[in-house]
Amino acid sequence: MRILGIDPGYAILGYGIIEMKGNHFDVCGYGAVTTEASMSMTDRLKCLYSSLTEIIAEYEPEVASIEELFFNTNTKTAIMVGQARGVAILACANSGMDIAEYTPLQIKQALVGYGRAEKKQVQSMVKTILNLKEIPKPDDTADALAAAICHGHSSNANKRLSKIAKLK
Repeated sequence: MRILGIDPGYAILGYGIIEMKGNHFDVCGYGAVTTEASMSMTDRLKCLYSSLTEIIAEYEPEVASIEELFFNTNTKTAIMVGQARGVAILACANSGMDIAEYTPLQIKQALVGYGRAEKKQVQSMVKTILNLKEIPKPDDTADALAAAICHGHSSNANKRLSKIAKLK
């Protein structure tokens, strides 16, 4: 299964594509889509959409794993990130992909085993799980890969539970 992880943002949108084979993950690619502060919000959203559409066309993921918003004390920023998140969901949906959404707590729990883990712990686990030489930069990229890994672990657990339910 090929998974596209997305850490939504309007200035920096992190993405990571991993291939899951059994319990093993291979990295297909990762990076960040950035927009300039001087751009209008409309142009930023168009840039995010077209860039994500190109990434999806290049890597052909089957499913997207998108981090849910963590409520920010700055309402204006939260709304703007929400718009970027909506554009990311739309790009994935228009590409025919299934979409899974996970809270930051769920992602941390899946990677570190503790939902209140520090960002550095999550980044270190991304590096270890994916057998990378360095922690991916910027942080948004590591967060996107973490979202993809989270979905891989969750989908495997769901498959095992389905098999158990069928045995009963």
